Amino acid sequence: MEQRSKPDPASASDPELAAMVAAGDGAAFEVLMRRYNQVLYRLARSIVKDDTEAEDVVQEAYLLAWRNAASFRGDAGLATWLTRIVVNEAAGRLRKTRRRADIIELVPGSVSEDDLAEDTMAEPHSGAGFAPPETAALRAEARRLIEARIDALPDSLRTVFVLRAIEDLSAQETAAALGMQEATVRSQYFRARGLLREALARDFDIGVASAFSFDGERCDRIVARVLARL
Repeated sequence: MEQRSKPDPASASDPELAAMVAAGDGAAFEVLMRRYNQVLYRLARSIVKDDTEAEDVVQEAYLLAWRNAASFRGDAGLATWLTRIVVNEAAGRLRKTRRRADIIELVPGSVSEDDLAEDTMAEPHSGAGFAPPETAALRAEARRLIEARIDALPDSLRTVFVLRAIEDLSAQETAAALGMQEATVRSQYFRARGLLREALARDFDIGVASAFSFDGERCDRIVARVLARL
């Protein structure tokens, strides 16, 4: 009988990759992590609202996935399985550290290692071109402002917004990942966009009102120069 050749992890499909990981293939697991690092980090970041904590959540989720890879049956997608692990790891961490007075359950129920068998188990795109330091600084400041406003969204809306708007998942994919109804995802995404738009509009109005500010030093300088020419 002809033996099938082992697929290259880099070009393997998700089911093939999951099978290789379940067989203990470390190279395949590295490919898996690089394939899903961005979406899982952003997901964790949307829940814990801290860069370092989000990295820890993703790392722990990967270790949990590695230990339970053999139980992955493929009933749903690999991304869905990993997403559920990250969501529950992040929510559990919030509960343990009591960082929220009122933690909103993002996924109905909880997933333990024993339950993982019942569930199913990208690198950042770098922009081309060169931006002057001033432009880069403005973009960085705008990004910080947007991130702060996303962080300020209610817990129940923030993760849906990140998956839909930033990761560009469909309502169906987001619903599957978070264990929600599609109608709930659509409603929460609509609300999140509205709140974010209002917050950014207020920031813009404040910025416009203070643009080209005529501070005391400028006023004094003009007066002094005019008086000096009298």
